[in-house]
Amino acid sequence: MWGCTYNIAMTKEPYRKNWFVIIAVVITGMLKFILADWLDLRVFYITAACLFWLVFILIKYKKDHRILKNWGFQKHNLKPSLLFLLPFVLTGLAGIIIYGILFNASFLNWHILPVFALYPAWGLIQQFIVAGLVAGNLKTIAAGKLSDLQIILIISLLFAIVHSPSIPLMAYTFVMEFIFLHAYFKYKNLWPLGLYHGWISSLFIFLVLKRDLWNELLGVFQ
Repeated sequence: MWGCTYNIAMTKEPYRKNWFVIIAVVITGMLKFILADWLDLRVFYITAACLFWLVFILIKYKKDHRILKNWGFQKHNLKPSLLFLLPFVLTGLAGIIIYGILFNASFLNWHILPVFALYPAWGLIQQFIVAGLVAGNLKTIAAGKLSDLQIILIISLLFAIVHSPSIPLMAYTFVMEFIFLHAYFKYKNLWPLGLYHGWISSLFIFLVLKRDLWNELLGVFQ
């Protein structure tokens, strides 16, 4: 749950700062298994991860105002990227809804609405980490050694593993990230990835995995 012209291999910052980013990414992934899976502190984990990476983004932005555009937080190519991903989004939504109908999922639950509004923020952070800090840098570091397709396959597989042990969730995240990374390499815009990630994942978790994320959030305060 990683690209940009802010390349780890080419940056002028000391190597220890580059390693800090790599270690922070790995720790973020590992903490998912401890906090979210083992201790069942999903909301705490998501909130802490979002805050940490938001602070990271702000610190980097203060040093270099161009960094947001380099990562993919930009208007350029927004519409083409949205349209590129639209067939996958529509197909995914249709598949999830059909699955929900066949297996008697609960559609008449207003809890999905606030989740639809909030979850894209977590989707954007995940795509920033996956596409903005890993895939793009790996593309630079492995230039001439790995093709774009190989990089996309590797990162998609790692992203799926992070979402273990749920096999349906792993399969879904692999396919999603495989397509999302194609869009990122082609258009280098994070906004559609985060938005679509949040919407499709919300519906997948709600109708396929039958988890109520809103109840999980409220449970923290009870």
